[in-house]
Amino acid sequence: MELREYYRLLELPHNAGVEEIKASYRRLARRYHPDVNPDNREQAHNKFIQVTEAYKYLLEYASKRQAPSQDFRQPRREEPKVRVKKQPKPSQEQKSSPPPSDLDKQVKWDSYQQLQELLKQGKFSRATTLVESLAKRFPHDAEVRQWQAIAYQRRGRQLVNEGNYDLARKFLKKALSTDPQNRSLWYEIDRDFQRIEPLL
Repeated sequence: MELREYYRLLELPHNAGVEEIKASYRRLARRYHPDVNPDNREQAHNKFIQVTEAYKYLLEYASKRQAPSQDFRQPRREEPKVRVKKQPKPSQEQKSSPPPSDLDKQVKWDSYQQLQELLKQGKFSRATTLVESLAKRFPHDAEVRQWQAIAYQRRGRQLVNEGNYDLARKFLKKALSTDPQNRSLWYEIDRDFQRIEPLL
């Protein structure tokens, strides 16, 4: 989508600043939020997504435009996928712990397969229970911590969709604190918080 189309979506002039972009987004997010449009939920949802995408793009664009030392012609846009990041270097505590046994590896692999299936089926409550028990068994495993954060985020998003915003916020915060280095997860959680913010 072209830059002028983003401005058109947010009903803004081409020289709009950061504050104008934020104000316009808040106004339009309220107008197009699916919960506010129960008679035309699908169309409102699509418009809400377009407005949110325009907001993110223009906010980054305007921020870079206001900082003269930066090149703002091509703002970088992150993909909204939750990617599995590389495992960090082991801490001193992890170095001293013995390597996992074959049984531990098998338990972890089986649990991962089960977790993927639960997430695919939308059983996020069971997924969080599974991954919490796995985290107790492998308290220093970075991969398990990452799976736990993803499960919390998916559960939080489900609660947002159900309109349970207070509990959703708790799960999203747990996701952030569980895996604070995962930037793509932060991006997803930011999207969830932006859906909640206009409704509170």
